[in-house]
Amino acid sequence: MTESMIWWSVAIYLVVAIAIAVLARQGKMVNMSGYFLGDRKMGGFVSAMSYSATTYSAFMMVGLAGLTYKGGVGALGFEIVYFAGVSLVAIFGPKFWAVGKKFGYVTPSEMLGHRYNDKKVSVAVAISSCVFLIPYAAVQLAGVGYLLQGATEGAIPFTTGVVLATAVAIFFSYVAGIRSVMWTDSLQAIMMIIASTLVAWLVIQGLGGFHALFDTLAEKKPETLVVPGPGLFSFVTFLGLTIPWFFFSLSNPQVSQRLFMPSSLHAMRRMLLGFLGFGLVYTLVSVLWGFSALAAFPDLAKADLATATLLGSEFVPPVLGAIVLIGIMAAAISTIDSIMLTLSSMLARDVYANVKPGSDDGKQLWVGKIVIPIIALLALGFAELQLDLIAVLSVAASSGLVAVVPAIIGAFYWKRGTGAGAFVSVVGTGIFVLIMYATGNSLLGLPAGIWGIIVSTALYIGVSLATSAPAERADEFVDASKKY
Repeated sequence: MTESMIWWSVAIYLVVAIAIAVLARQGKMVNMSGYFLGDRKMGGFVSAMSYSATTYSAFMMVGLAGLTYKGGVGALGFEIVYFAGVSLVAIFGPKFWAVGKKFGYVTPSEMLGHRYNDKKVSVAVAISSCVFLIPYAAVQLAGVGYLLQGATEGAIPFTTGVVLATAVAIFFSYVAGIRSVMWTDSLQAIMMIIASTLVAWLVIQGLGGFHALFDTLAEKKPETLVVPGPGLFSFVTFLGLTIPWFFFSLSNPQVSQRLFMPSSLHAMRRMLLGFLGFGLVYTLVSVLWGFSALAAFPDLAKADLATATLLGSEFVPPVLGAIVLIGIMAAAISTIDSIMLTLSSMLARDVYANVKPGSDDGKQLWVGKIVIPIIALLALGFAELQLDLIAVLSVAASSGLVAVVPAIIGAFYWKRGTGAGAFVSVVGTGIFVLIMYATGNSLLGLPAGIWGIIVSTALYIGVSLATSAPAERADEFVDASKKY
């Protein structure tokens, strides 16, 4: 691929995506539900494609491929555990949808604040989400930077890719809120799955087929095909990476917020089934990319350059490589604009509204729109640090976000849970995880990914038992969650 071909591909993608984003507008959106939830009227297919594009972002084709390149077959096990965690959506999705429809929640943090009858809970969850999600958003921007830099052998600098992704994400967020994001996501998801699968097949054929690929690995890199791999994964490291990832669908608000959006339970079921099919194929393709890059280019300086190097190689026709590159870039942009929308809605709905009691829906929407570019610029600054291994950084963010999981589970299944328990578990675990990463990420030989869920659960249960629960509110909430 030449630099000019990549820029032309970017230009064509932008023209098509902008047209779709503009067409997604349905009148002037003057309230939070319309702008951030699409008026809770999203269909099953669009929801499935958007959920897939948002979840499977730069992490997969750049991050998981890089993790496979460096960690071998253990990377597949790591992602399969996440895949198993999607079963949580089957359990909690209908409950989120039911209470969201009943009480009009816009954000997961608003839901928790109402359930526990404590505004401090919603504020704590919103701020904690910002602390840990902005680095995760930066991962998406860095993925675009690495991709364009690697595919052009440095002709397009890392910073250029990061700035481009930031500008496009801000634009899509403003055009029509979540509607433009979800419709452009659908375009991106379809393009991603078709082009990436075709490229994986072409690369493997170029290496002599599946048998030749794995024969090469067995001969030259046999440790990558044996559990736990060539040294990146140990049992403890594997648990530290996979435990937070298992709870991703609940702990990450840009994902759980989408459970409020489907028009019906039937649409939600279609969303889940579509996502599972997409995810299985995309996971296998990403791992095969990592193995293919390892067989073809065993001495890359950076594991996260595996995908970009493959796309720029002789194994991939330039036009198809450009299409895949744009698809991966688009997926990363999908995740960053979803994160920006979710965080801005939380800051407006759960922080600003509590600081300014009585603020109406229109005022909150105005504040949310102001916050969007601020979040984007913070993520851009973090991305410029160019920290190592996108996949590991993603899990580091999830280690902090997992603090909210006990409060979410308790909200639906444990009426004895209290606002104090939810507040202390979120704040205390967040601080604990930050301290662990600042001091080497090890306590008694275990990383934050393991300790996070343990500490948050202990704090939630312990403080809840020591304080009184809002029985009437808990009964009302739990009863509503069962009516679907």
